[in-house]
Amino acid sequence: MAMASIARRKASHLFNCASPAALRYSGSLTPFSRGFASGGSDDNDVVVIGGGPGGYVAAIKAAQLGLKTTCIEKRGALGGTCLNVGCIPSKALLHSSHMYHEAKHSFASHGVKFPSVEVDLPAMMAQKDKAVSGLTKGIEGLFKKNKVTYVKGYGKFISPSEVSVDTIDGGNTVVKGKNIIVATGSDVKSLPGITIDEKRIVSSTGALALLEIPKRLVVIGAGYIGLEMGSVWGRLGSEVTVVEFAPDIVPSMDGEIRKQFQRSLEKQKMKFMLKTKVVGVDTSGDIVKLTLEPAAGGAQTILEADVVLVSAGRTPFTAGLGLEKIGVETDKVGRIPVNDRFATNVPGVYAIGDVIPGPMLAHKAEEDGVACVEFIAGKVGHVDYDKVPGVVYTHPEVASVGKTEEQVKALGVEYRVGKFPFLANSRAKAIDDAEGIVKIVADKETDKILGVHIMAPNAGELIHEAVLALAYDASSEDIARVCHAHPTMSEALKEAAMATYDKPIHM
Repeated sequence: MAMASIARRKASHLFNCASPAALRYSGSLTPFSRGFASGGSDDNDVVVIGGGPGGYVAAIKAAQLGLKTTCIEKRGALGGTCLNVGCIPSKALLHSSHMYHEAKHSFASHGVKFPSVEVDLPAMMAQKDKAVSGLTKGIEGLFKKNKVTYVKGYGKFISPSEVSVDTIDGGNTVVKGKNIIVATGSDVKSLPGITIDEKRIVSSTGALALLEIPKRLVVIGAGYIGLEMGSVWGRLGSEVTVVEFAPDIVPSMDGEIRKQFQRSLEKQKMKFMLKTKVVGVDTSGDIVKLTLEPAAGGAQTILEADVVLVSAGRTPFTAGLGLEKIGVETDKVGRIPVNDRFATNVPGVYAIGDVIPGPMLAHKAEEDGVACVEFIAGKVGHVDYDKVPGVVYTHPEVASVGKTEEQVKALGVEYRVGKFPFLANSRAKAIDDAEGIVKIVADKETDKILGVHIMAPNAGELIHEAVLALAYDASSEDIARVCHAHPTMSEALKEAAMATYDKPIHM
């Protein structure tokens, strides 16, 4: 019966595939024609400002759709923050530091013994840099393969169809296009009274390139980035203290999972000072001194650190692009409002990724880029922001998609919860890495899955079965009745699904 319901939903999805995307557009449902903005130029069909995940993907997709495309990137290396000083180098260091931690603390129990193990930080950084370099060059290769013109320099509008580019070699050129996409990403959000020097007061960029392991690291902000970088340096030997203004770490996370996650990090000797604000930073001496006080007010205390990581979020990078010159509107935090086709209020100018409202995630930006150029090419694009997965790449990882239990409860929906611990998963026990849980929230009446939350060593990989399930409006029974290979970590998702609509086997 469950498999039949899958088939019915698939058929429904196929017959109505245009509807969700079409409903995103508030105007006529008549298929969109190219209607290129008039700019007196036939040079480019599409110009993309920014070569990050949203920008480079948009450029490649536009070229694949037959549109003459140019991509402008100020850094001189493609991939944006994510590839150069974000997602990729941080994951490289997370993996390397985890290998060191395992070698020091876990190998012996697996029968692998050696007299000592030490960190070679320059070698670790070199491995990270090698990964980044290889991937950026790979994107350049994709540009050549797809015939995307690549301009290295800082671009800013001089008209809705013209971008002036100060090239990295000191020159200037004007790139003209019928459709221009702003994909300039985001920058580190600063805090009042704290000056980032990328040496002792660092952003995530500086935290990826420290020359030595700090004895004491203070992280301001208990979000994804702060916890990941805190994990890196904590594994390598730093005493890590996380200061967070809010009462919880990662506020967007499911509450039950969050509590387990925090306990896990505390077992790794990460300290937390929640409901605490930084009111002053003194860098005059050899030690950085932070003045703290309770978020609600109260007595001040001093916290000393060798390095302070400011990880209070990110802000859209839209200043200095000439947007005001051509009349493109931005909101009070610099985001660019767009319609359901990613178009700004200025004809022919579009925006995607971190510069528009929505989660600041590389994979969300990529989906924006594809959908945007599909609209430009006269096709139908669609991004479902309710089904964008999020992952914290610590150990264990935490991944989620859909709604948290708290969100479902707030909506007044009657629901069921099914859970399964990795302590009861045979593969997790076999590899001696069984910390974590799968949690599924489903509609009580229909059994439709509303949210899935996983804490596990490879949660970032396991979550995509759940993403696909939500995309097809699957029930927990649908997942439970699909055969999962044994022994695998993914069996925990199957068992959690069984626990949601009925009972698990191995609990």
